[in-house]
Amino acid sequence: MRGAVRTLLECIGEDPDREGLVDTPSRYAKALLFLTKGYQVNVDDLVNGALFHEGHNEMVIVKDIEIQSLCEHHLVPFIGKVSSFFHPSFFFFFFFSQVCKMHIGYIPSDTVIGLSKLPRIAEMYARRLQIQERLTKEVAHAIMEILKPQGVAVVMESSHLCMVMRGVQQTSSSTITSCVLGCFERKSKTRNEFLSLVGINRS
Repeated sequence: MRGAVRTLLECIGEDPDREGLVDTPSRYAKALLFLTKGYQVNVDDLVNGALFHEGHNEMVIVKDIEIQSLCEHHLVPFIGKVSSFFHPSFFFFFFFSQVCKMHIGYIPSDTVIGLSKLPRIAEMYARRLQIQERLTKEVAHAIMEILKPQGVAVVMESSHLCMVMRGVQQTSSSTITSCVLGCFERKSKTRNEFLSLVGINRS
């Protein structure tokens, strides 16, 4: 990987042996491995049995979960927050950045999960090369598979640096993606309650 970074530096007209860049290939390799460490983790090991039979059947929400990820199109970071809902039943010029909020909610059928596991699940998928649409769906489907709840809802809002720093250069635009499963998909009242609780206004 270090050799590849040296080649990229040379391709843009830089000298990889100059003082400021001599350690950049090693630093970049270390950073990239950290930012993509989600490939080394699986959901079962991450949850580690933190599932509890509580008989709770009301909405559970974790909102404003902070995440960092890399856009697979430009390899630039996107950062921000992720919120989750459950219902029981650097290579700078190659990086892509966005400011994100993710909200996760679920309604249990019988089993609840340790609250810290929801941000960890979000981080696991975020620490991979991603696009916002897929990241949103992967988090929702993972929670649905683990808990078998009545429903799951995930909403993510991001401001993408690929749109801020290049291309259309829109500094104030944002992108919202959602994935609703189970009762959140079937029942608009349940879905709207979640959106209201995470601060997304419905007209």
